Amino acid sequence: MKPGIHPEYMTTTVTCACGASFETRSTRKQVKLEICSACHPFFTGQQKFVDAAGRVERFKKRFESTEGKTVVRKSAKAPVKKLAAVPRAKKTLSSAPKKTEGKSASKVPAKK
Repeated sequence: MKPGIHPEYMTTTVTCACGASFETRSTRKQVKLEICSACHPFFTGQQKFVDAAGRVERFKKRFESTEGKTVVRKSAKAPVKKLAAVPRAKKTLSSAPKKTEGKSASKVPAKK
């Protein structure tokens, strides 16, 4: 390792929002977490709802206003008109030589 180019590696305290903390080593003095192994549902086996920006409350408010009934909204868009089919000329995409009318390939003399 080259001297003088690497950051200092020190003992660090990691603190979670649930209050749990532990020590490890890092280049930072202190690390703060939102969720750790002590409070994460995967490790605890308990389901915990994390409400992000009031989404649960917004859903409940909308659900209460409709009283649980399905609301059918009218389409704001105009109906799409189908275009008439345009006839297209047949094109053959091939690297094979074109057929000549009246002459067969066996009767054409080979070039020297």
